Amino acid sequence: MKIVLDHLTKKYPSRTKGGADVYAVNDFTFEIPDGKLIGLLGPSGCGKSTCLNLICGLTRASSGKIIFGEDDVTDLPPEVRGVGMVFQNYALYPHLTVRQNIMFPLENLKGKDKMTKEAMMAKADEAAGLVQIGELMDRKPSELSGGQQQRVAIARALVKTPRVLLLDEPLSNLDARLRLQTREEIRRIQTETKVTTIFVTHDQEEAMSISDYIFVMKSGIIQQIGKPQDVYDDPVNLFVAKFLGTPQINVFDGEVRGGKLYIGGDAVLPMPGVKDQPVHVGIRPEGFILDENGPLHCDFRSLEVMGRDISVVSGHRNSQNVAIRSIIDADNKVDTSKAVVRFSLKPHKVFIFNKETEERIRV
Repeated sequence: MKIVLDHLTKKYPSRTKGGADVYAVNDFTFEIPDGKLIGLLGPSGCGKSTCLNLICGLTRASSGKIIFGEDDVTDLPPEVRGVGMVFQNYALYPHLTVRQNIMFPLENLKGKDKMTKEAMMAKADEAAGLVQIGELMDRKPSELSGGQQQRVAIARALVKTPRVLLLDEPLSNLDARLRLQTREEIRRIQTETKVTTIFVTHDQEEAMSISDYIFVMKSGIIQQIGKPQDVYDDPVNLFVAKFLGTPQINVFDGEVRGGKLYIGGDAVLPMPGVKDQPVHVGIRPEGFILDENGPLHCDFRSLEVMGRDISVVSGHRNSQNVAIRSIIDADNKVDTSKAVVRFSLKPHKVFIFNKETEERIRV
């Protein structure tokens, strides 16, 4: 099911007299392709959950349209939109068994959609099999682990064969290992069902690992849309560059002068065709090459051994980060007796941004 948002906006009136309205979602216009998994990504308060609530009908839009396929659903109530929703807190009924929780949406069907008990049980068993919890059907939610409860919530959302599946930070209550396992399961389920899915998260690693496309948000505005690797490799502004990547991108105060990029007194890269100006310089952690003759001088602090890689922790007076982290291959030998470590840079891992607007300057 293709989803089209056409100038979708949600604003709230100011709580102070004469204050400006607050835009939780500001003029969203984009298309989500049929059968794809979309990661809606951004920091807390950016409006991603509001966007999800607008799509499912829990919140009314201030203006704009929401279209499923060829159907305008903007003014339809949630129960007739054909949406399955999984909430952050799972929202399972504690007094019902797993089977009863999964069947609950089917029991509310009326008219021509009303189902027999046998048909409902068969649909519940089918949904449970999809998320691999068939052996848990007679347990209560209190008898399940967090990951199992999450699977029950997903099965309940899928049992009505929704046109659209919406996941609102579904993994935030799980520990790190279980989150990894569950996100892989979500991707598997989505691939098998081919249901158009929107996955809301503030965790960029989650979004990048399972999404076909990511939509990066800030303050109710879409900053960039694209395939995860494309957005990581080609950020449009400093916010996107800083939000994506672990460890975070290293940012320096720099300057373009005479066709060269300077960080402090070091001319680190040629910048042909770029006018002289102060800039923000972003260097991905993997963009450093350990080089005893390299142009970038940093103050050595420590090494963090990560197995196949090493993180060289250093400092620089022009760095905007508390510490610079440079990821290099573990085969490299770092002379920890020296106070200064020197690097060459990979040009495709270095981005420059306008000092005022923070927009990307293309080289």
